[in-house]
Amino acid sequence: MRKIRVVVVAFEGILPFHLSVPCAVFQAPTRDMESPFRLRVCSAEGPRLNGAYGFAIETEYTLDELRQADVIIVPTWRDAQEAPPQALLDALQRAARRGKRVVGLCMGAFVLAYAGLLDGRRATTHWYATEELAALFPSVTVDPDVLYVDEGPVITSAGSAAGIDCCLHLVRQLLGAEQANHIARRLVVSPFRRGGQAQFIEQPMPTLAGDKRMARLLEDIQRKLHLPHSLDDIAERAAMSRRSFTRHFRQLTGSSFGDWLLAQRLSAAQRLLETTSLPLERIANAIGLGSPVTLRQHFQRAFRTSPAHYRRTFNAARAED
Repeated sequence: MRKIRVVVVAFEGILPFHLSVPCAVFQAPTRDMESPFRLRVCSAEGPRLNGAYGFAIETEYTLDELRQADVIIVPTWRDAQEAPPQALLDALQRAARRGKRVVGLCMGAFVLAYAGLLDGRRATTHWYATEELAALFPSVTVDPDVLYVDEGPVITSAGSAAGIDCCLHLVRQLLGAEQANHIARRLVVSPFRRGGQAQFIEQPMPTLAGDKRMARLLEDIQRKLHLPHSLDDIAERAAMSRRSFTRHFRQLTGSSFGDWLLAQRLSAAQRLLETTSLPLERIANAIGLGSPVTLRQHFQRAFRTSPAHYRRTFNAARAED
């Protein structure tokens, strides 16, 4: 099986966490215990880089790696006001013209913007820099309230943990939901947070007993997606008023209960489309969406493709492997 070639771009002053995010996701073993990715960290500024906090990076790989890459990830950037090296911008532009996926995590969105890859597109970045991105690049439609934005050939994400969500989203597109969920479990992170979920999650004061009860409740809902799960019933099971439950749920997850439930149902739909030949009617009933029409509408809105096309594409890719 040909491995998917992923190149992560490093530079002077890079923060270790930002560099580690794509490396952790794309080096993690999948269910087959062998990574389907060939990961390279290349330097945009010489073979030895001085990272933040006194550590150094040495790599034999240069921007030439971008010529053979299937996916290129810029994990951040050091200064919104500083234009990246022209050689990097040129390499990104050439990759984009070849139809390769280019990803800007966190402040890496600025690198894509300097390369002109975000012109006329939606994009996001860390919430503290969204206004600056919009001011510097008025041709970019900046969405400050989401985890990541998938515009097809280019993807941008918010900061820190949202970079993991973005990378898992990409794994899901390349390998399917089951493999992405397996990697997420190995990393001990949420397997599926939709890009439209809010960036900023207000953390309440610790309420361990209540949060454990909430966790058990949500796990039970995930096992029984075929049931209706009305907001009033769930709030009653959580021993809260509807208003208190809604507020507490958003504080914990950054999402409304309805959006979270839909995301779980769509994730389950992906798995069933990938691993079974069940007709859409049975899948829709199994995940609680009721009818194939409703499933198609939500699936198209979330993934910009139909369930039938998703199944054909995934099965074709698996047959090629």
